[in-house]
Amino acid sequence: MLSELVYTRKGSGEPLVLIHGIGHRRQAWDPVFETLAQSYDVIAVDLAGFGESPAYPLKAAYDMDNACHNLSDNFAHWGIERPHVVGNSLGGAIALELGARGLARSVTALSPAGFFGTLNRVQTLTLLVLLRVTSRLPDRVLRLVSRSAIGRRLAGSSLYTHPERFTADEVYGDALALKHCRGFERTIVKGVTYSFTQHLDVPTTIAWGTRDLILPYGSSAIAQERLPEARHVALPHCGHVPMIDDPALVARVIENTAAEAGASVAA
Repeated sequence: MLSELVYTRKGSGEPLVLIHGIGHRRQAWDPVFETLAQSYDVIAVDLAGFGESPAYPLKAAYDMDNACHNLSDNFAHWGIERPHVVGNSLGGAIALELGARGLARSVTALSPAGFFGTLNRVQTLTLLVLLRVTSRLPDRVLRLVSRSAIGRRLAGSSLYTHPERFTADEVYGDALALKHCRGFERTIVKGVTYSFTQHLDVPTTIAWGTRDLILPYGSSAIAQERLPEARHVALPHCGHVPMIDDPALVARVIENTAAEAGASVAA
């Protein structure tokens, strides 16, 4: 096991693992966590080097092989096998990789990485690096920004359609998580050239916010070309991290995908 991951777990039923994006933390799933926990054994995880999870050893690469290997080891440690997996952005790409490797029973990917066009690859990396640089401001400045309604909107406008729904503590916590994460640069290095090109044999849904500024909605067309076997869903009026913008819709998309896996087993 490269890294023992920190997680929050609740509910009972089939296991369902929630995987956040680069620079984020497991609390990104809070808007849908309780709803999903009514039907599933839900585990929201901090990826290695993000949130509260320790980073990989210095010689270990932040690539998909290690991400899937580490998560698979943690699945075994948690006493689960082939969970439903749900991911956003980087987490969406990891979820797809887990599905392609036979490590998941269903996959829901929200604005997943790995379907870049030439121009939006540059746009994505530029915006992510800008967010990282901004998070390096002194803590007192980050706290001041988080206490201001205008500051919260400015801080979250590239990620959400409705950043005003966040509290000051949530915005400050996210800023600190991005500021102190140790896997950011090592992940970006591998992400510059990453593309998802594999095939999936499990029920898969790729859902994309129509107002995504980080990975623009146009990238969904590339995903449809590469994964015609998946269900492709638009998330109207949602940004890059759609759980805050429309939690009911996101929960429903996840539940429908997981239910499809159950139906296929029953058949």
